[in-house]
Amino acid sequence: MRVTMVKKRLASGEPCRKCDDAERVLRARGAWGRIDQVIWAIENDPESEGMRLARDHNVETAPFFLVDEGTGPVAYRSVLELLRRPLQPSASEPSALASIAADDVAGLERDLETRPPAEIVRWAGEHFGRHCALAFSGAEDIVLVDMAVKSGHELSVFCLDTGRLHPETYRFIERVRTHYGIEIELVSPDPAPLQAFVRKKGLFSFYEDGHQECCAARKVEPLRRTLLGYRAWMTGQRRDQSPSTRSSVPLVQLDSAFRGQGGDALVKLNPLAAWSSAETWAYIRAHDVPYNALHERGFVSIGCEPCTRPIHPGQHEREGRWWWEAATQRECGLHSVPPPPPR
Repeated sequence: MRVTMVKKRLASGEPCRKCDDAERVLRARGAWGRIDQVIWAIENDPESEGMRLARDHNVETAPFFLVDEGTGPVAYRSVLELLRRPLQPSASEPSALASIAADDVAGLERDLETRPPAEIVRWAGEHFGRHCALAFSGAEDIVLVDMAVKSGHELSVFCLDTGRLHPETYRFIERVRTHYGIEIELVSPDPAPLQAFVRKKGLFSFYEDGHQECCAARKVEPLRRTLLGYRAWMTGQRRDQSPSTRSSVPLVQLDSAFRGQGGDALVKLNPLAAWSSAETWAYIRAHDVPYNALHERGFVSIGCEPCTRPIHPGQHEREGRWWWEAATQRECGLHSVPPPPPR
């Protein structure tokens, strides 16, 4: 087997950032030695060898990889796609920390509290690997996806497809999948109870009697079912997202609302707990991370289409969700609310 990496060189003479990131991932996974040659696609030279290979294999972005196992080269469009297939290492088992006990959580949080989010994501990858599920939907979650890809450790990524997301959100999910070359599991509600709920109460009952029942069918039940296959999960919760419900979100906790694989306690990680919205968006811009097009139209916190709207200047980001209800009720049930720290 012969593996060729095609990297892009910008008109300025510098390599593209994504190409450098891909090389770091390969080195972190111990797979850089499997790359037999590097070929450059020169941005302002359409006849450079890398540009010709891109045309031949109908690839529009760099880096990409050509793997020839004797039957002709096959193009892999991302480093993780490459690692999952011919260079896939043996699946690692979770460490002893996968069965962490409640008494360990406080000490573990003290150990992690001084680490930046990227190191916490790397720690999760080292100790849980694909046994850790990353819940993906919004701006914070895509930051975690980016950090996970660059860490060289592959987490599992899923998205709760409630059936009522914005069209822009579905396009965003597909863009992330292709941008990073990762699998995103779309988790749908159990159709029977959802059909019974809609038959009884219609499609917009939440405007009259609250969103909890609809969220329970479309979000909480699918999440509960999904997490039973994992030992840990990761969210993009921030403490400043909701002063009334998230101000004490910890970096790591045992989830009191859901159980993990085999019914065991489930570790929950919130690497961005101490970050602000400004820090999140600074990362997105600095690292050229894709984001939902709705953010350009004033949407900040994005959920289902009927329950999400843009906010006005001076409004808190959570005011765009379930705006017809009291601020203290603006959670959907996915996250258990930890008690406030002792005074």
